[in-house]
Amino acid sequence: MNPNILPPTACETMAEVRAGVDSVDRQIVALLATRFGYMDAAARIKPSRGAVRDEARKAQVIANASAHAAELGVPVGLVADFWEQLVEASIAYEFDRFDEMRAGA
Repeated sequence: MNPNILPPTACETMAEVRAGVDSVDRQIVALLATRFGYMDAAARIKPSRGAVRDEARKAQVIANASAHAAELGVPVGLVADFWEQLVEASIAYEFDRFDEMRAGA
């Protein structure tokens, strides 16, 4: 994290808040890039297209995120909804990557 970025409790101006939000957003995007890298790996490793969607794993991932949100005092419903969208986007991406990796094979 940028040492010039203040923690939320130390912010006194909107410029400081916005700088903090922008910094966090960059970190989130970098983490999403890593997460989608794991989707690439899953698409490469899974033996069949039918293995891409795993409803039990999806539920586990959302439950894990929701539990972590509760531990941190973040609104659980918002996190669960966000993770639902994230996991569905990840599944769609993984289907695309699965198909691309096997095209012409």
